[in-house]
Amino acid sequence: MLKKISFTVNGKALSLEIDIRESLLEVLRTRLGFTGVKKGCGVGECGACTVLIDGTPIDSCIYLAVWAEGKSITTIEGVASKDGELSKVQQAFVEEGAIQCGFCTPGLVLTTTALAESGKEYTREELKRELSGHFCRCTGYNNILKAAEKSLKPEEHQCACGHHGEK
Repeated sequence: MLKKISFTVNGKALSLEIDIRESLLEVLRTRLGFTGVKKGCGVGECGACTVLIDGTPIDSCIYLAVWAEGKSITTIEGVASKDGELSKVQQAFVEEGAIQCGFCTPGLVLTTTALAESGKEYTREELKRELSGHFCRCTGYNNILKAAEKSLKPEEHQCACGHHGEK
């Protein structure tokens, strides 16, 4: 059975007809070409397919596309600025060497982005819990945690006189 849905992906309003059995992962990756949304386990355990739906990290492999009606979706392709400048989270992942093969990275960056945008402070243990829905086969998670911690710290601003001050 087909159904027409409308939603926003990375700030762009879209409408398309979908099969009501299609997952959001299938629609985003296969039909719309957002290949940064990875297909991993297919059962919501690995986090590779994570997208932000109205700012909340969701495993798109177990989220039916029909549920996205009227929602705002962010994929990894929508995290950097329009001019290609990396977000604070993406930059922290690069600087901390938290990117290995890159398969799990989009989901981790999106979840960390949601944490950063929440405005809350997290201990290392809380970060471990928040990121526990992501499976990475390449790292020992230490660099990922360091990148998450770094991206959640308030930015320091430098005045014209060269002194640093916290935001």
